[in-house]
Amino acid sequence: MVISAEPLIYGLIFVAVLVLVEGIYLTVFGKSISLNSRVNRRLDMLEKGKGREQVLEQLRKEMGQHMKSQKIPLYSLLAKKAQLANIAFTPVQMMVVMVVLGGIAYVGLTLQTSASTPIRIAVAVAMGIGGVYVWVNGKAKKRLALMEEQLPDAVELMVRSLRVGHPFGAAVNIVAKEVPDPLGTEMGVIADEAAYGRNVGDALKSMAERMDMQDLRFLAVAVTIQQTSGGNLAEILDGLAKVIRSRFKLFRRVKAITAEAKWSGMFLSVFPLGALVMINLLSPDYYDAVKETAYFIPACLVVAAFLVVNIIVMKALVNIKV
Repeated sequence: MVISAEPLIYGLIFVAVLVLVEGIYLTVFGKSISLNSRVNRRLDMLEKGKGREQVLEQLRKEMGQHMKSQKIPLYSLLAKKAQLANIAFTPVQMMVVMVVLGGIAYVGLTLQTSASTPIRIAVAVAMGIGGVYVWVNGKAKKRLALMEEQLPDAVELMVRSLRVGHPFGAAVNIVAKEVPDPLGTEMGVIADEAAYGRNVGDALKSMAERMDMQDLRFLAVAVTIQQTSGGNLAEILDGLAKVIRSRFKLFRRVKAITAEAKWSGMFLSVFPLGALVMINLLSPDYYDAVKETAYFIPACLVVAAFLVVNIIVMKALVNIKV
């Protein structure tokens, strides 16, 4: 029995598509767009000679451009994730990247596989769109995780600034200068907006809703209440920093406890599909003896229903609300 190498080729082409997306992104925007940079992107742009107003306009445009393009067919699947990841590519550029990657995938499939033209086209389109989606989703998760980790330290830095006599706007500006991306640039935008007259509480609320982070909502509410009713903001934020840090530790603990169950659920959900694909690749005539029977289609539907129920139940079991 000869084992076909085509499944491996499909996987390698998809991995190449993911690598190409990252390569194109870093080639266009440089290392300043990377979350690993010690200097946040806003400061890097200012150091290169761009004016404060110009930098603010560019960053605000990048932050809101994806949700404004939700009505574009297929792009609505990416819009929310692209906004959370703060992808600097415009929606048009993202779609061009999808087309380019789909074309590259099609060429690779044509050269390395013997699949028919309709299948190659369908798989290439799926790889172009799916590769960008997987890349954007990964960027969004990484960015949100880093922001959640940075937030307690940033709030504590605000507390220290307030206790030495700085106003809250200056405390936000200090965070924007001292904290790396992704939170540094976000706080820098808030500091710039406050400098041009926007209420800091409103800016924090807008950021919290855009990032869909509960801890940021807590911060925005605390600042808004202090602005309207007064009080010791340093003490309020000090308590908030402790709460956020405790929540973060609890999230990490829950994630560690449920990690095994999540991987088990993922394996149980993916394995039947993988087994079906491998059976059809290794032995295409495996089901020929039962395909024509009256029970084949109903049995397939029952198996599919059980698989869907398995995915839903396993996801519900590990989705612990904190």
